[in-house]
Amino acid sequence: MTNISQAWGAGPSDRFETLAAPFRPIFARIRERAVTRDVERILPHEEIGWLRDAGFSTLRLPVEHDGLGFTLPELFGLLIELSEADPNITNAFRSHLGFTEDVLNAPASPWRDAWLKHLGNREIIGSGFSELGEGKIGTWSTRLVRHGNGWLLNGEKYYTTGSLYADWITLGAADGEGNPIGALVPTGAEGVEILDDWDGFGQALSASGTARFKDVAISDDLLKPTALRFPYSGGFFQLVHLASLAGIGRAAAGDLSRHVAERKRVYGRGNAARTAQDPQALQVVGKVRGAAYAVGAITLKAAEALQRSYQAHQSGDADARAEADRNADLEVSQSVTVVTSLILDASTILFDALGASAAKRSHGLDRHWRNARTIASHNPRIYHDRVVGDFAVNGTTPAPHGGIGVADTTQQAKAIA
Repeated sequence: MTNISQAWGAGPSDRFETLAAPFRPIFARIRERAVTRDVERILPHEEIGWLRDAGFSTLRLPVEHDGLGFTLPELFGLLIELSEADPNITNAFRSHLGFTEDVLNAPASPWRDAWLKHLGNREIIGSGFSELGEGKIGTWSTRLVRHGNGWLLNGEKYYTTGSLYADWITLGAADGEGNPIGALVPTGAEGVEILDDWDGFGQALSASGTARFKDVAISDDLLKPTALRFPYSGGFFQLVHLASLAGIGRAAAGDLSRHVAERKRVYGRGNAARTAQDPQALQVVGKVRGAAYAVGAITLKAAEALQRSYQAHQSGDADARAEADRNADLEVSQSVTVVTSLILDASTILFDALGASAAKRSHGLDRHWRNARTIASHNPRIYHDRVVGDFAVNGTTPAPHGGIGVADTTQQAKAIA
């Protein structure tokens, strides 16, 4: 079935239905066991393997580099559909998709050529940036220091999303002088340990736990030319979450519709002999579905802003780049609170159309709220609202996304002085 036939609207391009068609049977297979995986905590190694085999990891890679050549709106359109099947898997690919943008935006170099080849070979990249503890914002306790003709990596990362499913981990560290440095680390290298210890109540299967590195040997060719990310990275990583929320909304709407259609027991104060004919129950179904529709439309509209940023950087026009980057950040930030509020509300009120049996763990309806609430806790929406307000009132360009850590009070004092 197409998005249009299901009233989700047209895709982001005329060719989208053709591009999405090969993946939809895989998404359907993934969806079949989504509740079982959630209840029994079964990591989706097999499902990610299906996607790898189908070329999902190469969506943005140019065709001449063995990729599928998706635009950014087409990518996010497909991420919504994958998230409807299982948002854990979307999150597991988040770092891989971001690293692909790093490569696509990198200047011509042997490093870029090498990683275009790795990606074309369908190798998958996991995340290794966040750290726990009391490190200051913008710094890393993980160290990558010179050792003979190469480097040694030592440290520990958390929120290493997708790392258990990956061939490589892209990470940030500090060199011997404390300067930021980026590298790619083979997940199977000696001294690498990846744990499934993420204990969040949502997105439990995204492999977002701990990765430890003990005297891991890194060669020069695995260092990134720069520790900086691609120019629209802040909006991109946030929009992956919004696509996940859009998919969660669609899944919630689908599950609710099925349960209402199948329900035979009714309440004495109800309005019909079957819940499927009760106008108040149908109103709840319509509200949940409307929220999912709106969130999908918003996500795809914001994806157009990211595409403009990408194209501006390919053009080499510095003024166009600055404006496009600012607008991409703002359009995504303007979407965050609206999207999260709609889906958090929808994943709560869906129970109003059903009975107490809907709370059974075996139905898995609670997973929609748990996953949505967990995703919505990334990059708190209150700060997005403030950034948008500051732009609207004062014309302030959003500051770069600064990561997370302990505040550097020394620098703050200097800034105030």
